[in-house]
Amino acid sequence: MRRRRVAVSIALVMTATLGGGVAAAQTARAVKVTVLSTMLAGNRDAGIGEWGFAALLEVDGRRLLIDTGERPETVLRNAAELGIDLSDITDLVLTHNHGDHTGGLLTLRRELARKNPRALSRVHVARGIFLPRPREGGGEDNGLLPTRAAYEATGGAFVEHDGPTQILPGVWFTGPVPRAYPERNWSPRGQVRTPAGLVEDTVPEDASVVVDTADGLILVSGCGHAGIVNTIEYSRKVVRAAPLQAAIGGFHLFAATDATLEWTAGKLREFGLRHLVGAHCTGIEAVYRIRSLAGLTRRTAVVGAVGSSFTLGKGIAALSIAG
Repeated sequence: MRRRRVAVSIALVMTATLGGGVAAAQTARAVKVTVLSTMLAGNRDAGIGEWGFAALLEVDGRRLLIDTGERPETVLRNAAELGIDLSDITDLVLTHNHGDHTGGLLTLRRELARKNPRALSRVHVARGIFLPRPREGGGEDNGLLPTRAAYEATGGAFVEHDGPTQILPGVWFTGPVPRAYPERNWSPRGQVRTPAGLVEDTVPEDASVVVDTADGLILVSGCGHAGIVNTIEYSRKVVRAAPLQAAIGGFHLFAATDATLEWTAGKLREFGLRHLVGAHCTGIEAVYRIRSLAGLTRRTAVVGAVGSSFTLGKGIAALSIAG
């Protein structure tokens, strides 16, 4: 119990620090999300694709990096080619432990710190992200553990949250998401070592970022292993029971059955989803199926590409390949 209180108190301190002393929830006004890592390159001369995910969130003059892609230099190169300077960003979120979301962390921190020592110096994560994932025959399958010590040696720090926290005005980190519905939005990867012993690795730390706006909630997800419906319902409970203005990122639906996609799309329609940028592990066919079933259009539901973006009040800029 003491450990839980300590984690919560740290999270609350970080909320006050990042939010400029904000004690109560606020709604965001100017919001833009830009994809920096995913499998599809949006334009011929800007960015490269990879199996990974990262996005830049800009809210009312503040910026937050969400995940860091898989290969060490992908996000660094893509940001440069897109004309985006990441060196003034102090905080980032890692949605879960997998290497395709954590692989660029150390390179980004080291390179950007040359210009700004505080660049990406604070990482927000959910409880359980540091649990060991032992491989059969030896070795470690937790993509973050091999780089944790090296990152901390640069002066960076991890902040572990065990519940929802407002980390910027109007911007929430969900922490671990309760799984009310039996969504199995993860690929079998083995086991995780918990205090109760080895159990199936369901990616228990999977978390997302939610932006609260007057027009509704904006969800940014790395893989959505907790389930997109579980994540949205939890967000509506802990942030605000508002319509879903946009869902952006990976939602791990590429292997979903037709029945699962129909159920998911039906729930998204119930939530009032207006925009979908399905990147990374969402799956191309899954995006098209949800587009049709949820009553969206080619302008409001696209396959996410490097450089594609969503801007509150303007909608999706899909770029040439996904337009």
